[in-house]
Amino acid sequence: MPVKEPSSPLEKFRAVAARLNNPSVEQHKSNGGKVTGYFCSVVPEEILIAGGILPFRIRGAMSKTTDMADEYFTSWNCSFPRHCFNLALSGEYGFLDGLVVAGSCDTIRFTYDNWRKSPIKTPFIHLLNVPHVSGEAMTGYFRDELTRFRSALETAFSITIKDEAIWDAIRLCNRTRKLHQALYEFRKQDNSPISGSQIASVMIAAGSLPKEEYNADLEALLQMLPAIPVKSQKPQARIMLVGSGGDDSIIADIVEDLGAMVVNDLTCFGGQIKHEMVPETSGDPLEAMATYQVMTKPFCPKIGGAYPLRRDVILNMMREYRADGLIGQRFGCCDPWSGELYTLRDDLKAAGFPSLILEREYIPDSLGQLNTRIQAFIETIRG
Repeated sequence: MPVKEPSSPLEKFRAVAARLNNPSVEQHKSNGGKVTGYFCSVVPEEILIAGGILPFRIRGAMSKTTDMADEYFTSWNCSFPRHCFNLALSGEYGFLDGLVVAGSCDTIRFTYDNWRKSPIKTPFIHLLNVPHVSGEAMTGYFRDELTRFRSALETAFSITIKDEAIWDAIRLCNRTRKLHQALYEFRKQDNSPISGSQIASVMIAAGSLPKEEYNADLEALLQMLPAIPVKSQKPQARIMLVGSGGDDSIIADIVEDLGAMVVNDLTCFGGQIKHEMVPETSGDPLEAMATYQVMTKPFCPKIGGAYPLRRDVILNMMREYRADGLIGQRFGCCDPWSGELYTLRDDLKAAGFPSLILEREYIPDSLGQLNTRIQAFIETIRG
């Protein structure tokens, strides 16, 4: 029986977000193209695209268990990479021709080691070392890492990645960021024509589709949104989401089922990937990308010294999108996000914003407790 084609860009994005592989990846492979998976948005898609390689962001979607991965990890390791690795062990990532792992945290770093030592047959596996402190001195360090990454790709895939091709890819990915920013503008309205849950699917799909195709679909969606009628009743609360993960809509679904509205986020798969632009100046494209990743993006808590930037970005976003409160989430056993969120809670309180800090597993066993706590938080805001 033929598969029904999505009738709208949003339907397509939701279908892509709900699974791992998708028809666009399969078409790229059938045309002789290569696909390389990657962990963390600090890995520059631009270098892969410039080499004719389709970037594919690793997720744990559709995972039900970590039984096989638990032979390599301990229960003290974050459940996100364990679910991702379990899918790889079960063959779900067999379509990958390569894997790039950013050494962003210990558990992700262990994933690189375990993937190499496991029976998984991924032809090319590369560890991209990333700075763990912020500052201009780290820009040169990361630029050298990008040079090493570029050379490794050229050797592994017998290709040449020219500066001009990287600049073209930078402009292409900057176009994606501009479209994402235009999408988030709709969330400033009293009632948005697109929900936080739907936006999560749009952002997740960005890591699973060819950029030209994704940009065209997103442009079409943006043209459709102004004509969609919105509710006349204002939401019970305007909520911002911050934290690890973000490749699902679990928290947004609960918030919006309770009559509130997710108006913004700064998560790994969401707002983090749309922040600012890689400078499109002449010169060294690797230097431009290193500067963007080290000095411009608000980073994540795994980077020491970047908290003041993240705090200021979050507070500005809260005010700009008229958020009433913030929900922060972290996966169990993630110490960097644990310290981050509790420090942020105090700064939010000082600025007059209430917050709720949630700890959950990547695939929750039950949503009941999350629902209860979020409902109480929304009622507190209303009161």
